[in-house]
Order: sequence, then structure tokens, then C-alpha cells
Amino acid sequence: MTKTKHRYAAIDFETATSERNSACAVAIINIENGRVVDKYYTLIKPPGNKYQWQTIRVHGIKPDHTKDQLNFAGVWEEISSRLENRIIVAHNQSFDRSVLKNCMDLYGLKNPNIELKNKWECTLKIYQAKGYRPAGLSACCAVHDIPLDHHNALSDAMACARLYYLSLED
Repeated sequence: MTKTKHRYAAIDFETATSERNSACAVAIINIENGRVVDKYYTLIKPPGNKYQWQTIRVHGIKPDHTKDQLNFAGVWEEISSRLENRIIVAHNQSFDRSVLKNCMDLYGLKNPNIELKNKWECTLKIYQAKGYRPAGLSACCAVHDIPLDHHNALSDAMACARLYYLSLED
């Protein structure tokens, strides 16, 4: 399959605490035929709108930013529609898949058309296998001249989508 036939969604979450059910931001980039066809970003009110100072320091999202936002269940339809029947890609997929699964579990949400059990595509692992050291998102983006505002979910998801696309050239 050539890269122009790939249909995938790159996803990135930011969390409010170390709990994997505390999503406070999500971005999803949908790619079809090598082009961005949809960009989605939203802040999410985490459970109790509680944050840890360590996570605020990483991404800059604070309780004041999310106090009037919808919780995960409130944005689920938007998220679900963008992920169903697609390859899902993330940089460090174990984190993002875990956040998605834990948030779905917290609110009792399901979608049989979203793959949660099998391996997602992981650009971190792809680039590690190519010999990149380090292979973190910012390091890979620097090598490929991809703009990145690290820990901004939209920027991270766009960068991941681009890295995955580039990996399809091999």
C-alpha cells in the first residue's frame, strides 16, 4: 500500500494529573490520501477539574482554562467520530491509548469501531527502530524540521501525523 492510500488519525492527549483518566486536552489530526482533512482540538474538564502543579508546568493548562469546558463524555462524540475505522497513531502510543481507554472506562463509553486492544502505530517506536537516539517527539521534529510547540496537543498531534507520513516513505 502506498502512503497516499493511508487513512489514519494522529492523536495526542494532555492530562491534568498523573491519573490516566484526567484528560484536559485532546487533538486529533485526520489524514487521507496524504492530506490533512480534519483538525480537532479541545480543552476538556478533567474529573473534579483537579490538576497537579507538575502537569500544569508541562503543558500550561490550568483549572481556570477548563472549568467551563465539557468533560470527556461531553466531547466523546467528536473524538469517537474522528477515530473510528482508522489506523490510530501516537508518539508514545501506550500513553495516549491508555488515556483514551481510561477516560472511556470512567464514563462507560464504547465504540466498537475504535481499536483499543491491538497495537496502534507508535512513531516513537518507529523512529527508535530507525536508530534515532533520542527518539522523543522534539528530537525527531528537530531532525526533520517539523515545527513543534511541545505539549500543545494540537502541535504534538500534527507533528506525529507528519512523522508517521514520513515513515511511510521507507
